Amino acid sequence: MKKINILGYCAASLLIATACNEDFLEVIKPDGEPLEEYYTTEDHIKEALYAAYDPIHWPDWGLGQYNALNIDAEIMGDLFWVGGSNLTDMQNWHMISNFEADENNTLSSLWTVDYSGIKRCNDLLKYLGWAQGNMSDEAYASYEAQGKLLRVFYYNMLWHYFGNIPFYLENLSNPYTAPQISADEVYNQLIPELESILDSKVLPMKWGNTDAGKVSQAMGYMLYAEMVMYQNDESRYSKALGYMNEIINSGEYELNDDFAAIWEESGEWCKESIWEINYEDNNNDRGWNSPLATGGTVLPTLISPNSWPGGDGWDKGADGWGFLPVRVSTYNMYEEGDTRRDATCWDVRGVEYTNRFQDTHIWLKKYRPQSANNGDAGFDNNLNYNNNYRYYRYAETLLNAAELIVRGAGSGDAKALIYQVRKRAGLNAVDATIDNIINERKLEFVGEGKRYWDLVRTGLAATVLVPTPCDGTNPSDQGRVGTWTEKKKYLPIAQSELDSDSNLKQNAYK
Repeated sequence: MKKINILGYCAASLLIATACNEDFLEVIKPDGEPLEEYYTTEDHIKEALYAAYDPIHWPDWGLGQYNALNIDAEIMGDLFWVGGSNLTDMQNWHMISNFEADENNTLSSLWTVDYSGIKRCNDLLKYLGWAQGNMSDEAYASYEAQGKLLRVFYYNMLWHYFGNIPFYLENLSNPYTAPQISADEVYNQLIPELESILDSKVLPMKWGNTDAGKVSQAMGYMLYAEMVMYQNDESRYSKALGYMNEIINSGEYELNDDFAAIWEESGEWCKESIWEINYEDNNNDRGWNSPLATGGTVLPTLISPNSWPGGDGWDKGADGWGFLPVRVSTYNMYEEGDTRRDATCWDVRGVEYTNRFQDTHIWLKKYRPQSANNGDAGFDNNLNYNNNYRYYRYAETLLNAAELIVRGAGSGDAKALIYQVRKRAGLNAVDATIDNIINERKLEFVGEGKRYWDLVRTGLAATVLVPTPCDGTNPSDQGRVGTWTEKKKYLPIAQSELDSDSNLKQNAYK
């Protein structure tokens, strides 16, 4: 069942959003009223809060670039090809996949999206002080915790992709530049902030249906574990395990009985879902001329076959652009009886359609297009599928806990935790080893943007991310030609950013 989409804003500027269809999302422009007088009521603080959430749903298409979060990560891993029409179709993705990115071929709009989010979080936290006397202490604490947690989320995205970034906790004034600090310094700034938010326990472990989409205590716990494990910060493994155990023991989450059902519209915000990014196909304002407006996602269009002949719930003539074909080796990695394979891989080998570059005729089923999922859009339907992006699932909680136990963070039955995930997939138990856990994550999270980061943090990237021939239907298509090295950990900063701040130093990518 679809939940309230608190992310739906039509962005007019980085300061405030304009009005959208739903009354509760309506933002009234101050029209010259001093901000110090406007942001003095709880209703207006809510406007600033929702504006801070808004950039979460921009990356798939906005600001001149496609940056669906799972695609950005998966193209650097070993489970997918980039696809599209040729090597110059989304050239930046192809160059990033081959570890040949440069200042003109990087994730430039993702940088802007996340700094827009940070700016809006800073706005909210500033405005809160003006309205504190006009709301309850509980409401104030909730808005503050949400704003700070969202800010960590946006910085975490920048930290993962770019590492050494400008950092600020109060919005900038002319000349609008901030000190660029190292990736380790970014981490050291964010983690204490995140611990303070989480240990205050202001946020609920799980929001009710009408607030689904807000950041929760459990979402913050998952973000914490992700960051600590990516940094290999052993001093915080015990705390991360404690957070995972709090989620497990809360009784608020459990594995969905049917893995395939998670990815249906009816599976959105199921009992396994810890955090999703909401998208809607009805009452949408989003269009190609207004990509930041409320509405759906273009992800299913990006990752589906071109000139579909009809069938399997997708109408004849439906438009897919052929990005992110699943490697044949990915399909073949599942052992006999693993029910996740057919829930993950949309195998249309034998169906005739227009082949695209690196096309294997196997696609990501988790976010595949179905005509029912954009039928209510009314216009620009390719941009308005209603598939929510599943960001954190309870299965990851279990595997995080298992890995942390094996790495010495504390006691617990790691084998039993892994088996919960494998049992649902129809498989037997395996020993609790790091190799088995990383392999289980590989099988469980295909297409969810986890694999590349696992390879980097475990030291496997340099041996796994190497030149690989394409296993698509056209054997002459180029596969991966580049090799990952430690210098490739952080993507190049866009030339436009370097031009705007002469003090910015480029990442040593080459």
